[in-house]
Amino acid sequence: MSAITNPVNRRSFLKTGVAGVTGLIVGFYLPGRSEVLAATTPSDPRVFNAFIQIAPNDTVTILINKSEMGQGVETSIAMLAAEELGCDWKRIRTEFAPAAQVYFDPAFGMQGTGGSQSIHSAWDPMRKAGATAREMLIAAAAQQWSVDASECHVEHGSVVHAATKRSATFGSLAEAASQLPAPKEVELKDPSQWTILGKPTKRVDAAKKVNGTAEFGVDVRLPGMLHASVEHCPVFAGTVTSFDATKAKAMPGVKDVVPIMTVRDPKKPPVMTAVGVIADNTWTAFQGRKALDIKWDEGPGADASTESIRKSFEDAMDKPGVTSRKEGDTAAGFKSAASTIEAVYWAPYQAHSTMEPMNGTADVRPDGVDLWVPTQFQTPSQLTGMGISGLKAEQVKVHTTYLGGGFGRRGWSDFVSESAQLSKAIGKPVQVTWTREDDTQHDYYRPASLIKMSAGLDSSGNPTAFTARVACDSIMSWFFPGSITNGLDSSSVEGVSDIAYDIPNILVDYHLMTGPVPMGFWRSVGASQNGFFSESFVDELAHAAKKDPYQYRRDLLSKKARHLGVLNLAAEKAGWGTPLPKGHYRGIACLEAFSTYAAEVVEISLDKDNGVKVHRVVAAVDCGRLINPMTAEVQVSGAIVYGITAALNTEITIDKGRVVQTNFDTIPPLRMNECPKIEVHFVPSDETPTGLGEPAVPPVAPAIANAIFAATGKRIRKLPIKPEDLA
Repeated sequence: MSAITNPVNRRSFLKTGVAGVTGLIVGFYLPGRSEVLAATTPSDPRVFNAFIQIAPNDTVTILINKSEMGQGVETSIAMLAAEELGCDWKRIRTEFAPAAQVYFDPAFGMQGTGGSQSIHSAWDPMRKAGATAREMLIAAAAQQWSVDASECHVEHGSVVHAATKRSATFGSLAEAASQLPAPKEVELKDPSQWTILGKPTKRVDAAKKVNGTAEFGVDVRLPGMLHASVEHCPVFAGTVTSFDATKAKAMPGVKDVVPIMTVRDPKKPPVMTAVGVIADNTWTAFQGRKALDIKWDEGPGADASTESIRKSFEDAMDKPGVTSRKEGDTAAGFKSAASTIEAVYWAPYQAHSTMEPMNGTADVRPDGVDLWVPTQFQTPSQLTGMGISGLKAEQVKVHTTYLGGGFGRRGWSDFVSESAQLSKAIGKPVQVTWTREDDTQHDYYRPASLIKMSAGLDSSGNPTAFTARVACDSIMSWFFPGSITNGLDSSSVEGVSDIAYDIPNILVDYHLMTGPVPMGFWRSVGASQNGFFSESFVDELAHAAKKDPYQYRRDLLSKKARHLGVLNLAAEKAGWGTPLPKGHYRGIACLEAFSTYAAEVVEISLDKDNGVKVHRVVAAVDCGRLINPMTAEVQVSGAIVYGITAALNTEITIDKGRVVQTNFDTIPPLRMNECPKIEVHFVPSDETPTGLGEPAVPPVAPAIANAIFAATGKRIRKLPIKPEDLA
């Protein structure tokens, strides 16, 4: 799939207000919007990137162009608009926006959710959308009362005339307001006037998720809908040579058996990569799938193993890669150094392991397609539906459901393609449901990565030079192949190439590795492994310099105010340097990811049989202004649990081209009795808000590894950390 480009400034100003049949609809401008409006009627809300609809009964509907996968973005985006609108928060309702170009995120050039971008990209546009609607409502009320608009203001969903105390609800004004031109400029509230933003706010989806009315992908039910299960080639890049469906078709309830085609090379015809069994229920589909007799061509990846893959990475270490960062003269820096430190680190493949396995529901008809999918990227889902049906974008509707976890995995559209292909083949709505084993063994994984780092230290222990050579699979080569420039995938080096410490001479280079294992965005992307590498290595430097790891970082971050802010706050709240219970040890790490700064102090103990026990994690985060402190704290806590799981419990290994792990017994998530006490502290800030879904993941693993060194004097240079690694 090639990238869709649509260069847009995320600060694009809200431009257009359009009348709706039942009330006022407001959207903000994006390039190409005038062409869209010319082809649509004012009553069609689908043309907007983000908009507000006000009904006569005073209900305010806010369309959310992001996916809600537990991170709370549905609530936070609604808060942005509602604050400026001045509505009654209790009358707010939300809907997920359909797939359309006007909903594109300028950071991606498509409609999607990832990169911790949601609040950052919505910050100005959504507030301006609310403010524009507010001003139009005030203007309508002023006209009705024959007063100056400057004499009116909004309060809890009504426009009030200050002098006479006359008031009118938004719903009663909406129709008249919709006839007025939208103001070209609006004034946003000063933060001191906020009544919603920055305040702990209950999530709008909480009640639905408690009472069971929230619709996740697996919850979708349609009249006449059939169910399907898909048997994939066990070896990456393998294909189907032939299959016999006789036994499967003979089973009661099995409706059909259909080949699944995949485009491996845009210049070549699709190839058969899997076989789908369609039945009247999911269980029958699972049983029919077991009855299939399939012969596979395992392809060139059949001999791949973790060991062979790592060996190819090690071989790459012998020669220079593509330069990612070059500052100063590292050769001179090493020559002047009093000592040199070198280390090689390894991070494995990781699966996403979302609680809701991949699934999708499609209804493909000759004249239209409807897709009900728990997707992070609506645009690729729509493009997938278009490619399979041969229909135009306006004929392919994407209905985004709630997501039972995403972590980057649901940015791919393989599960969308399968449901659409099967629906087209049988002429009825079809829901595809993956098993946990499917999900584990047919993921798009976090890359494996090998790094060799070297540093020169002067007689005081300060670094004179730093080099890093990274060999890593390339996510962007899989997802956005056109974004690779001169062999550099910047996502593979983030977290090390942008190392923030004050080092005069730096050289980071990169080897783009290719192999059969499919790559995908994993929560915090390259920073997840590179944060482990760089922050563990800095701890090595601190030890070589005979300095406290926290103080050493402080000295090298003296010019980085925001890094220093979270580092100091985490150390203070954790009581760095104070006595610990017997057998307990601390480690620290600090990193910037996705423009958010996070530092974490981890407290651990060790057991020779069970390995590492994490007792306490203290996190300090600077993400700019907080929108909803409740969801912000939960975001950081969830990221920490996710990071501990990957650091201690999980990895994906390859043998004979196959993933060895199958289910949660082999990649166990952190259990409740294993979860530490987590304390989250935010640095007060007036900066524009940045993301929180990912930045708290990278510091976890190095902080644990650094605590292990404090306990044992042994460096952990590979993940996951197993009990035998502590001996």
